[in-house]
Amino acid sequence: MNEPQTIPVEQIAPAEVAELDLYQKREKIYTRNIEGFFQRIRLYTGWPLLLGYFLLPWLNWRGRQAVLFDLPARQFHILGLTFWPQDFPLLAWLLIIAAFALFAVTVWAGRVWCGYTCPQTVWTAIYMWAEQIAEGSRNQRIKLDQAPWSLAKFARKSFKHGMWLGFALLTGITFVGYFSPIRALGFNFLTLQLSFWEAAWIIFFSGATYINAGWLREQVCLYMCPYARFQSAMFDRDTLIVSYDAKRGEPRGARKKGSDLRAQNLGDCIDCQLCVQVCPTGIDIRNGLQYQCINCALCIDGCDAVMDKMGYARGLIRYTTENALAGQPYRWLRPRLLGYSVALLIMIALFVFNLATRVPLHVDVLRERQQLYRQTSDGLIENTYTLKIINMDTAPHAYRIRASGLAAAVLTGPSEIAVGGSELQEVALRLSIDPGLLQKAHTEIEFEVESIDQPRLRTKAESRFIGPFTGRSIAPSINPRSH
Repeated sequence: MNEPQTIPVEQIAPAEVAELDLYQKREKIYTRNIEGFFQRIRLYTGWPLLLGYFLLPWLNWRGRQAVLFDLPARQFHILGLTFWPQDFPLLAWLLIIAAFALFAVTVWAGRVWCGYTCPQTVWTAIYMWAEQIAEGSRNQRIKLDQAPWSLAKFARKSFKHGMWLGFALLTGITFVGYFSPIRALGFNFLTLQLSFWEAAWIIFFSGATYINAGWLREQVCLYMCPYARFQSAMFDRDTLIVSYDAKRGEPRGARKKGSDLRAQNLGDCIDCQLCVQVCPTGIDIRNGLQYQCINCALCIDGCDAVMDKMGYARGLIRYTTENALAGQPYRWLRPRLLGYSVALLIMIALFVFNLATRVPLHVDVLRERQQLYRQTSDGLIENTYTLKIINMDTAPHAYRIRASGLAAAVLTGPSEIAVGGSELQEVALRLSIDPGLLQKAHTEIEFEVESIDQPRLRTKAESRFIGPFTGRSIAPSINPRSH
């Protein structure tokens, strides 16, 4: 028998390993501004999301706000659709789809969500841009913080925090504008006529934005966001990551442009520290894959700029995989990626099917609870019901009401009712029957509500009809409170 083969594992340790004290004082990160290919991609992904967030509440759709989550009315308007609490299973489907999409993308491309589209990343980039306008470049900000307080320093700091607070306030007002009509909200804000809860939530979300994007920044990604912790469970050796090519870059060291690297026994890395200076989480990517890396590719653009100046090939730091770094072929078809992708497609198909077959009509039936039943002057047994008809469509409809399940029963009350778009109407109905035709004390019945102009809008609601118990005389009126 052949002896089992072992796979040699080579562990590359960083040059310097420092102990991390979880309770040590936070060291402020001064990021350096850099431009490049991947930063243009971040610009094209971040700004549309940012503009969409601020402009979407101001769009109108058929005379109302296009996106409005009206909690008091329990109506959630999204363009031409109106959702009610009865549609919350669709929200569950959306959350499941988002989860599997995140899993599939993470297995394939790593933390691209964090680096390009996460709101924390986008808002932090805006705040860093404002900081650079107010306080200058990286070196200027370091000198400003080390300098003693002066009128000029106070003016620069005040300008920065003024921009931070202004953007935070705009963010808070916009967020509340998704739940309260934003035009009225804006007018009430300018005229100081906000309600208590509107003002409270604006202050809360403005403060959260100011603290998270202005002060905490990378602390949110490192310690508050759970994604950084469980991402390792989804990574494999073919996951796309930002990585430093140690075989090409080591030994690192300073040199002059055009010098002979072989004679100096140096790799391509000139140890300029630019990849560390541009990192928003303050890590050194040359130390290997770290959970703090958000795949923003700032270090790639910074290193590529240095390689261009030195006349070296780009890609010392690049998007790659562990297998590619080890010289092994890349595998597209992996069980984990296939499993997440198939689950994602199934969830999307089920969501689309449920949304396409959704009937924008809901009916609730309430029996009168004060009386189990009553006997009319004609000797009939009668039950009273209240139907709540919710037209979840934006267009008005006229509905026809029927009762089934109890033969020979007579339905008294309006048989047709008109309900406006996104409205709720209540209708009182009475169902009566000859007691001699009742076979049992409890009979299951159904109320069917059907649209007259669109027969596909049809739904049913179950209830029950209660009569006298078999073998007992029928009293003129039976009231459970009298016993």
